[in-house]
Amino acid sequence: MPTTRSLYAAATGEPVYREEILPGAVLTRVARSHVRVGTFEYFAMRGDTEGLVQLTHYALARLYPGWQADGNAALHLLESVVHAHAELVAQWLALGFVHGVMNTDNTAISGETIDYGPCAFLDAYVPDRRFSAIDRKGRYAYNQQPACALWNLTRLAEALYPVALAEGAHEDSAAADLQAILKRFAGIFDAAYQRNFGRKLGLEQQRPDDHELISMLLKLMAADRVDFTLAFSRLSAIAGGQDQSILSSLFSTGADAIRTWIQSWQGRLEQEDHDHLARIALMQSSNPLYIPRNHLIEQAIVAARNHDLSVFERLHTTLAQPRTYQAGCDDLMQPPGAEQWQYQTFCGT
Repeated sequence: MPTTRSLYAAATGEPVYREEILPGAVLTRVARSHVRVGTFEYFAMRGDTEGLVQLTHYALARLYPGWQADGNAALHLLESVVHAHAELVAQWLALGFVHGVMNTDNTAISGETIDYGPCAFLDAYVPDRRFSAIDRKGRYAYNQQPACALWNLTRLAEALYPVALAEGAHEDSAAADLQAILKRFAGIFDAAYQRNFGRKLGLEQQRPDDHELISMLLKLMAADRVDFTLAFSRLSAIAGGQDQSILSSLFSTGADAIRTWIQSWQGRLEQEDHDHLARIALMQSSNPLYIPRNHLIEQAIVAARNHDLSVFERLHTTLAQPRTYQAGCDDLMQPPGAEQWQYQTFCGT
């Protein structure tokens, strides 16, 4: 998944006043670029068209150098960023990732995941699940992320409108061209979504009925609040020869329905061209065994406050190889208890 990387964290020795007084620190990130949609909004709100033109050309040269210099830079940049974010958000959903604070200043032009402080991964599959303490109405919920991405990209299109005019476009055609690019987001996202979830099911070739196969599985998981990561990792195990009961046992009211679904899925697999070992490798690469579960992160934070970094080190070491089974780490695969349902994340998490 395209993402910024953490280089190091350094304690400042000063207190930070949030919900409570906490020890301050600075997290240093590495990224292809730290230019965001908010950067373009800043210049647009100042009415600085010259600055916008320079920023647009810089972003293209830095991140999308394949564009033709005789074309309209604004249109090409928007098209590139729309494609990058449609692909990115589809990958988020396929891993059960919830960014938590998808405002325009947290939307990188590069298409990398950036500024995901109050983020979390789904435990039980609840499509409208949200974690961020500041997200009181679910704007940044798991299933709202595609719509939120498109909203942010629309703000980018608005900021790029003066650039399109400066590059020679007519007022009417510039607006229509920008809108046409935004309309492509849905198709790019849908294709990426089906491709990513198809791989989780062991499908390399996309077929029209695959959308229904994916949708039905997710509906059954949602009905019984089945753990997202466990369900798909156990599906990988079934493809590897284990009994289907390892998956059906996760369901309560939908146990019979999931067994019927497994039969449909296995029938679909028979239509694939790749061999059995390639299918298993594909699924294992798409379905991690270990994720940074919320309750595990909380345990690491609590221990670290007591000057014990061993919990963090163990979690960090395990997550370095999320798709490889590691002896003695079965507890890190397990979902939290019911008491964790109200778990919230914060911008400092």
